[in-house]
Amino acid sequence: MFELKNITKSFGGRTLANDSVSISIKRGTIHAIVGENGAGKTTAMRIAYGFYTADSGEILLDGRRVEIKNPHDAIALGIGMVHQHFMLVENMTVLENIVLGAESTTGIKLDYARARDKILRLSAELKLEVNPDALVENLSVGQRQRVEVLKALYRDVDILILDEPTAVLSPQEVVDFFAVLRLIKNQGKTIVLITHKLEEVLAISDTVTVMRDGRTVETLETAKTDSKELARLIVGRDVLLRVEKAKSNPGKTVLEVNDLVVDSEHSSGLRNITFNIREGEIVGIAGIDGNGQTELIEALAGLLPIKSGSIKINGKSAAGLNAKEIRQLGVAHIPEDRHKRGLLLGWSLAENSILGQQQDRQFAKAVGLMSDEAINKHSRKIIEKYDVRPADVFYTAKSLSGGNQQKLIIGREFETGPKLLLVSQPTRGVDIGAIEFIHRKLIEMRDKGAAILLISAELEEVLALSDRLFVINSGRLIAELDPAEATAEEIGLLMTKS
Repeated sequence: MFELKNITKSFGGRTLANDSVSISIKRGTIHAIVGENGAGKTTAMRIAYGFYTADSGEILLDGRRVEIKNPHDAIALGIGMVHQHFMLVENMTVLENIVLGAESTTGIKLDYARARDKILRLSAELKLEVNPDALVENLSVGQRQRVEVLKALYRDVDILILDEPTAVLSPQEVVDFFAVLRLIKNQGKTIVLITHKLEEVLAISDTVTVMRDGRTVETLETAKTDSKELARLIVGRDVLLRVEKAKSNPGKTVLEVNDLVVDSEHSSGLRNITFNIREGEIVGIAGIDGNGQTELIEALAGLLPIKSGSIKINGKSAAGLNAKEIRQLGVAHIPEDRHKRGLLLGWSLAENSILGQQQDRQFAKAVGLMSDEAINKHSRKIIEKYDVRPADVFYTAKSLSGGNQQKLIIGREFETGPKLLLVSQPTRGVDIGAIEFIHRKLIEMRDKGAAILLISAELEEVLALSDRLFVINSGRLIAELDPAEATAEEIGLLMTKS
């Protein structure tokens, strides 16, 4: 049905993102595209959607060559795309976001009644429950994902491209989302799924194309492959798909939290949270998004005020300190939202590599006078050590793939040598090879004596990395489990317990 033939695309004449990429997609199938961060997956699909224009090559639809110069052309041809980072207007309603750019009119008036009927019909057919009148800013991540899918289907697309659609979803939301994808497929539509999660590829797709270094490596029938073969094709070597670690040897207490209470407009907040973390251990917290994990990490990082309770870091009170003061206590923070909290997207990789450290003497010769040489040297070290692509300190953060943005943040925070590391969703949107590397670095930092708080929507990740594990539900820590004995099913029941 849909084919990219010999697509080549470079950016600024320096970075070859796609090198004669060819992908053939059959009608009525779910076709997965996998590869490392920077392999060219998203670029190829953004060319298919008209977001970028190829330097050379062609696009065929039902055997006919088509010109796709912009997303409007793509939509007219029945091609829709949901991007990794949602493109919704926060202060508009669900209905307004879905019809934006495709408004129905009666005479000179917008026909919202007809649009509402169509949205409700699509919602019912696909079991996508959304309130057309709700403001997007009040929706959960999973609900926003549904709005993006409805936005594409509202335009009557036959091909739906999804870029990392499950990166921000909880395990239960993934199950529900896959049920939706199967319903869409059963209606005869074609789905292209860009993802790093091999277990999801095996669970949902019919065919999978592997990309590496901007090229297509191989296309396989999903039923005839497995995670080990896919990982080897993606990275070009055998990949360890499990976490290897010795038993922890915890030392003195680094973080003490007692009866912490934090209010929130967007979740249940925190209620009487009490726990501690010692040197040389990883404490994991599992829970469905919106149950207080964000508030916990941000309160500890000095980004959110606390209502009551106490926080001590190495015996010193940290309650009421700002983010800069918290960092000076030896705390590093990997945020769950890399765009909102982790990066200045319009700034260079060099500038982003020293965020939070810009006043350190190694980077600042004097107040307001920075050392470009020292900053660039530091940035190159992180880029090389953490395999950030493209390896160019002058690139802007927004020009990187989501996974490479994450590696830049992780490198920046790890290289500060923290005593306490606050980690939220460390491998979100990151490829299989980088996941292996990040897991190894976390264990390495633990073994060097760092105290680590880990929050992840990936239950397998929390179970594999944690030395102690808590479950959070409605803003409370409701259970402490031994990760060596707990199961994903047991944790899932606790997470959803009402």
